[in-house]
Amino acid sequence: MIDIIGAIGGTAVYAIIVGTLVGCSTINPQQKLTLFVTAAIWGGLMVAIAALGGFAPGSAGPIALPVFAFALFLAMLWAAWSRFRHALIALPMPMLIALNTARIGGVLFLLLAAQGRLSDPFAASAGWGDILTGLLAIPIACMARRRENFAAPLKLWNAFGAVDLAVAISLGALSAPGTPFRVFTEGPGTLAMTQLPWIMVAAMLVPLFLLIHLTIGTKLSSAQPSTQHAGVRNGFHQPRRTA
Repeated sequence: MIDIIGAIGGTAVYAIIVGTLVGCSTINPQQKLTLFVTAAIWGGLMVAIAALGGFAPGSAGPIALPVFAFALFLAMLWAAWSRFRHALIALPMPMLIALNTARIGGVLFLLLAAQGRLSDPFAASAGWGDILTGLLAIPIACMARRRENFAAPLKLWNAFGAVDLAVAISLGALSAPGTPFRVFTEGPGTLAMTQLPWIMVAAMLVPLFLLIHLTIGTKLSSAQPSTQHAGVRNGFHQPRRTA
């Protein structure tokens, strides 16, 4: 049952994030179609490789293929970021924040650990870190929607969310079975993350969430508090002055 939930949820989140980032951007229709097709091909390729056992421990010798897939997709997203940076930065801040509510699904990592299919410290870090990031995204997105002065809590939340992903990636790599650099050797490690549907997390979802944090961070750094128009352009709104 948990695998079915993970498959449906993972596919839905991937489609929602890609659909939002690409569909709501200001790029032309041909560019949108190219990005949609590329995202679909990448997702289908990851699922096909996992279904054939291509991500299984030892399938590529000492290399942890989920980590390689993550790095490759992240590089692709970085290339897209460099080309479409302005279009991504133009997306509304509340929308970017709200996308992270999907990370409440990190509770599934805790359920996998309870079933003995994931080991700590990866399961606890990835699970609770994602849950907290997703829950906090709700009030912060509401603050952004109400145009409140939310720069300080947003910076803290954005940094926490990005660090959480970096820590989870590191712990996942250090817990990967069949690799010479495995440090956390108790239990199954991250074996479940090499199988469907959980491979979608490392190979598809985590890079996208990192891209969102990068976009939010860039919007924050480019905001000009002294100018109202700059605040509106970057998703910030200055408090009204009263006579």
